[in-house]
Amino acid sequence: MDGFNRVGLRNAIRNIYLEVFPADGVDEKLASLPDRAYLGITCSPSKGINATLELVERLSGHDFHLVPHIAARQVRDAAHLRDVLAQLDDQHVKSIFVPGGDLREPAGQFDSALQLLRVMAEIGHGLTNIGVAAHPEGHPFIDNGTLHSVLQDKQELASYLVTQMCFDAGRVIEWLTDIRRRGIKLQAWIGLPGVMNRSRLLATSLRIGVGESAKFVLKQKTLAGKLLKSRRYRPDDLLFELAPHLDDEVLNIGGFYLFSFNQVEDTLRWRAEMLERLA
Repeated sequence: MDGFNRVGLRNAIRNIYLEVFPADGVDEKLASLPDRAYLGITCSPSKGINATLELVERLSGHDFHLVPHIAARQVRDAAHLRDVLAQLDDQHVKSIFVPGGDLREPAGQFDSALQLLRVMAEIGHGLTNIGVAAHPEGHPFIDNGTLHSVLQDKQELASYLVTQMCFDAGRVIEWLTDIRRRGIKLQAWIGLPGVMNRSRLLATSLRIGVGESAKFVLKQKTLAGKLLKSRRYRPDDLLFELAPHLDDEVLNIGGFYLFSFNQVEDTLRWRAEMLERLA
């Protein structure tokens, strides 16, 4: 653990940005989440945008920084968008995350996050932070050139980016270096796989299109050995590989975004252990 600012890493872990999805019982799991924690709430194709908004309302009494995901393909039109923004304003939400969404066919006029962001700007809103998705390993259906171009366009409408989950720290840093050279300056939150059952994590990574780094991990003898030693995955090694870059002003890494897959208790236990380890 030499070669980087331990205090900086400890602060990054303390201020981790946690993602959950709307599901029965998740409210109770979040009871032990620290005050002022950043909490991303996903917008799933199966549950729809209303489930996200309902969870925001239920959690609005807590002292969390709530960041609902507003998936573009689940918003029908400008009128629906105005209604969503009004509901969030009623709950005093100041931050949102805008992915394209995984619906095969859009629910209405918005096919992409960029389209939604542009209409949001036309409508006007009181949001202070808007996050967008980024893909260090590419996208299953979009070529890299288009991804870079669209991210460049989003830069004028967003505050920060979150990278898709990736198991390869070197690839993340190489990609981040590349987009900085291209003039993309959005602060980057690095997406990390959370603490969870290893087979489920690898299956999920392949399903959501980050299979290359999952395959990379399995090909490395040292890493593969670690995979076989325990049934549960912890992102410690990946975290320490990324840690030396936290102080790089050019890369402009804001912190870590943890995909918890609703394993909140395990995630918070891991967080406490890491903070003690770095004390």
